[in-house]
Amino acid sequence: MGSSTALPLEREPAALAMRIGIVAAEAALATFARNLDLDDLADGGVDFRGAIGPAEWPVFSLVIDTLAESNADDGRSLDERRADALNDLARICMAARTNAAA
Repeated sequence: MGSSTALPLEREPAALAMRIGIVAAEAALATFARNLDLDDLADGGVDFRGAIGPAEWPVFSLVIDTLAESNADDGRSLDERRADALNDLARICMAARTNAAA
């Protein structure tokens, strides 16, 4: 992996997608797009639970919690992990669409 933008294998879209499923990822991304404002997210401290409706919360929280999980070497805050999880979620959905079109 010569590129400086290369992701660790466990963070690659395909590996993440296998962990949560494409359908769940697309549902979570659609939920995010409908309920959260990117400007609010940039300000930090988004209350995901307050912004996502009860019917959509189970799938959204499963996806975000799975993608934002921490390990022993991870020094990021929860907000940083959630921001990375949203980026991962977008990459998963874009990769799925690209592969489906091919």
